[in-house]
Amino acid sequence: MARILVVDDAKFMRTLVKDALVGAGHEIVGEAENGNIAIEQYKALKPDLVTMDITMREKDGIEATKEIIKFDAQAKIIMVTALGQEDLLAKAIKMGVKDFVVKPFPPERLQQAAAKALGL
Repeated sequence: MARILVVDDAKFMRTLVKDALVGAGHEIVGEAENGNIAIEQYKALKPDLVTMDITMREKDGIEATKEIIKFDAQAKIIMVTALGQEDLLAKAIKMGVKDFVVKPFPPERLQQAAAKALGL
């Protein structure tokens, strides 16, 4: 199916995201714990989809998304975020983010968002 980059500063959350997506037949090609690494990984791996946390140290998901979309206007990104970040989500959607998932999430919700973003 799709090659996916998982971005979150919490290792356990990256594991939950990976498990949900691998369970739907996708391949995880990379992981990043902050926005700077996410941008490097995106450029190196050219994944089909990115799951992006909003709140991270060093560079947050909004800034990383902005740079990835500047590098590749066709980038497919899903925001995975906690409740209470509606302002940031609205900003991300205006930038071109394909969908968002609120933590904690059932695996099916993430799988659904990935399929929507990928046009499956």
